Amino acid sequence: MKKILLIGIGAGNPEHITVQAIKALNRAKVFFILDKGYANDDLLRLRRDICERYIEGDDYRVVQVRDPEREDDPQSYRNGIEQWHAQRAALFEQLIADEVGEEGIGGFLVWGDPALYDSTLRVLERVLARGRQVFDYEVIPGITSVQALAAQHRVVLNRVGEPIQITTGRRLARQQGAELDNVVVMLDAHTTFERFVDQDLYIYWGAYLGTPDEILIAGPLREVCEQIKRTRDAARAEKGWIMDTYMLRRTLE
Repeated sequence: MKKILLIGIGAGNPEHITVQAIKALNRAKVFFILDKGYANDDLLRLRRDICERYIEGDDYRVVQVRDPEREDDPQSYRNGIEQWHAQRAALFEQLIADEVGEEGIGGFLVWGDPALYDSTLRVLERVLARGRQVFDYEVIPGITSVQALAAQHRVVLNRVGEPIQITTGRRLARQQGAELDNVVVMLDAHTTFERFVDQDLYIYWGAYLGTPDEILIAGPLREVCEQIKRTRDAARAEKGWIMDTYMLRRTLE
């Protein structure tokens, strides 16, 4: 039976790769890399660098394909995601059919960890549900940007006896300031944190975590909000994309 490996490759530092991931890399014979169309795509290069660094020998292939472009549905965010996942499922199904032999092993190199804000696992399950391809799959965990953010800022994600919330910029916009204790925010395209600048909050912000271009800023939100916005805009203009994560924490009196 065909087998597919979902390999978490960490947040950007090639040394985030676990021993389990290295073993998985050396089992697969074909790797699927999705090209998002960035002119300067460091994420593509990192995936190739990881293969070259950790795979023994050269008896593997890399298949690079254009990732379907996600189009927002003005009526429903979920509908837009649903359509995107359907396109991805059709693409993955074709890749597995064409590139993985009956006893072959293929791999997807997943940024961060396959279990946290990544659709690859859901899409593979959708492919199986379609019934046209039969395969088994394994999930190999990876270091996330959440862990990298905490490590780089040398901060514990939760204070004693307090919970942690991991959310998106879209959902953060719906929250009240009183709810912002140990809130880690991912996928925020609109610097939603500035909505809470009048709250007594501390922010730990990081972009391109783990990469040579890593940027870190921390401090009282009201004091560093504009600095983060300027830094973020400049970095995005220079590279053509940005991937950032941050934590908001209420200041103790």
